[in-house]
Amino acid sequence: MTTSAAGSLYVVSTPIGNLGDMTFRAVEVLSSVALVVAEDTRHSRHLLNHYKIATPLKSHHEHNEAKETPALVARLLRGDSIALITDAGTPLVSDPGARLVAAAVDAGVKIVPAPGASSVLAAIVGSALPSDRFLFVGFLERKGKSRKDEIARVISSDVTTILFESANRLHSTLSDLADAGGADRAAVIARELTKQFEEFRRGSITDLIAHYAKESARGEVVILIEGEAPSEISSEDVEEVARELISAGSSPREVMDRLITEYGTPRNSAYKLAHQRAGNETANTGDKKR
Repeated sequence: MTTSAAGSLYVVSTPIGNLGDMTFRAVEVLSSVALVVAEDTRHSRHLLNHYKIATPLKSHHEHNEAKETPALVARLLRGDSIALITDAGTPLVSDPGARLVAAAVDAGVKIVPAPGASSVLAAIVGSALPSDRFLFVGFLERKGKSRKDEIARVISSDVTTILFESANRLHSTLSDLADAGGADRAAVIARELTKQFEEFRRGSITDLIAHYAKESARGEVVILIEGEAPSEISSEDVEEVARELISAGSSPREVMDRLITEYGTPRNSAYKLAHQRAGNETANTGDKKR
């Protein structure tokens, strides 16, 4: 339920590189609100100046959002409308702002999206990969088991998956994807989207590793990975694989990972099958001992 006396929180998309992508509505909203909160006020001030928008700016980023959110919500409840923007593209998509939006909703403030440019959508429509269904992951974890698990999920996905990555980590991320079983998977690197030197580089992950070993990318890039093709192996064959792996000494976790990455078995099914086979093997071993 919204509070009638409160202002509105506008979530406004801004260009991701080409200033011509700014919408008329975005200019109107940013000109009419009492305050614009932005990830980097220095960057956003250039944008507002370009469109002759004089609305006050306030910084709102991951390091201060916990502290600043209550005051912003209080201002909304007093009747001021506020616009939330990010450095480029659509707020909340791998960018700060979720805490503010959630707090505003909890306080009964109306949320008004003002859609526009998005690197996710620009990348998927220009990639030529299947786009009827896709999974957006954003930035992967930097290291450790959580990164390994995320990459395994990406490679086992049966839909196009979209990642964000920095140029200096692009080669290592592609290598990790290849090592997880995606070496031959079709992929696209989208960079400099909407800018003069916009590029979509297509090929297998192995091809892309070879290219970026010789030619470094710049800035942030979007990685798109084609979904895994449906497995032609039957459910009976998958069960046999699980049984053989357990008999050979693999742990249920190892069996589950193999079934997911190599045979495209859904995670829940792989978990149940691995533990079921492990239980059967334990029971059979006990019978033999008796």
